[in-house]
Amino acid sequence: MDKIPMTPGGYAALSEEYRVRTSEERPRIVRDISEARAHGDLSENAEYHAAKEQQSLNEGRIKELEALLALADIIDVQKLSGTTVKFGATVKIVDEATDEERKYMIVGDAEADASKGRISISSPIARAMIGKSAGDSFEVTAPGGAKSYEILELKYV
Repeated sequence: MDKIPMTPGGYAALSEEYRVRTSEERPRIVRDISEARAHGDLSENAEYHAAKEQQSLNEGRIKELEALLALADIIDVQKLSGTTVKFGATVKIVDEATDEERKYMIVGDAEADASKGRISISSPIARAMIGKSAGDSFEVTAPGGAKSYEILELKYV
């Protein structure tokens, strides 16, 4: 499998989530299952079924985190530089139609969170920006039609 690009901060956040899920959530869920089992008939025990469902979801996420962490290619953004957009860049763009400005950091898929200004390198807007420089315009095809943006600022922090 291919390596997954990730910032050190993203790797640390996933590692912490893994730690919490394995050392805190897993034992808590096991206690919940044991407690619900003590209530008797399991076929009509909603607490038992809810705890088993929670266990299944937690174990699934743990496996997902293990795979992400194993494939992580940690890229220290502070050591990056350049005048074109690539992984790790913090880019300030302006919508050419509305003059609305936005700032995004291009990160790996596992750590993307658009509400925090972190977009995935595989997102349409990031793919359209890759290789562009400050002052360049680019177009992104969106469900509502094509949108044009201009890169105002580019930095590696």
